[in-house]
Parts: sequence; structure tokens; C-alpha cells
Amino acid sequence: MTQSTVGEQERMMIARVFDAPRELVWKAWTEPEYVMQWWGPKGFTAPVCKMDFRVGGKSLFCMKSPDGQEFWNAIEYHEIVPYEKIVSSMYFSDSKGNKIEAAEYGIEHEAVDGAYDVTLFEDLGNGQTKLTHIGNEPMESAKNSGQLEGWKQVLDKVDAVVAGLVQAK
Repeated sequence: MTQSTVGEQERMMIARVFDAPRELVWKAWTEPEYVMQWWGPKGFTAPVCKMDFRVGGKSLFCMKSPDGQEFWNAIEYHEIVPYEKIVSSMYFSDSKGNKIEAAEYGIEHEAVDGAYDVTLFEDLGNGQTKLTHIGNEPMESAKNSGQLEGWKQVLDKVDAVVAGLVQAK
């Protein structure tokens, strides 16, 4: 795990190497039927996943906590390089995709002004792919709020989805 900076702020960055070709990791990350299996940290489910995965498109996700609380997120896509990179804006929303403050969900979230989320997919050869996700929040804030740990749990779930895709291939 390393950091990326915007101005003086270290941004949250997390990476994982998957034992799968890049095309399968991309599929797990970009197709609703698979995203629903990993969206949210351990114990959370994703009952809603509406994706318009294209530049200018918008996706809407719901993650549901073990106690039944719903948290909605929207993503707007700014750049998509198939199998290589996704640049997007992710924010907390209501169930219609309207932006709301994270505090309305009782969540501490500090975004870096002007920063987009960036997800990179790197073919390492030998059937391995490195996924790197750079968030729009400062690293220190992500650590303190639990978001970094949440992303680690998300990547554990992505790993399980990717492993299932490898087995099905």
C-alpha cells in the first residue's frame, strides 16, 4: 500500500494482487451482478446496484449493514480505459442518487478538493492482475474513520468473486 498526493494531502491508496487475468478482475469490478457480491465491507450486502458504466454515466449502489441500515452511494464516470483505468467521482447519496453529506449517515468523510477516485488494473503477467484504488479522501482520515479497513474488507470480497470467476472459466 502506498499513497498518492494532491497538493500536500496524501490520498488513500490500496492495492491488491489477484491470481486472475486482468479481464476477469475488470469484469468483477464493472458488472452489476458481481459488484453486488462485494459492494460494502464484511457483513454488508448490496441489494441495489444500477450501473450506467460509460463516460458520463452514473451508477447507484445501496449497501446494507448487518443491522439493516442502508447507505447509498453514487458514482459518476469521467474516464474509462477498458481493462486499464477508471476515473470517477463517488459520493454518498440518497436512494435517488442525489448527493448528500456523509454526516447524514453518521459517517466521518473528508474529501480532497478536486480529487477523483482512480482505479487501475495492471497486468503483471503469469495470470496475475494488480488492482490499485486511489480514493478521494486523505489517507489519515481514511485510517481514522475506518474507511481504509473497509476497503481492505471490500478487496477481500472482490478476491472471492474473482476466484469464483476463475473457477467458472
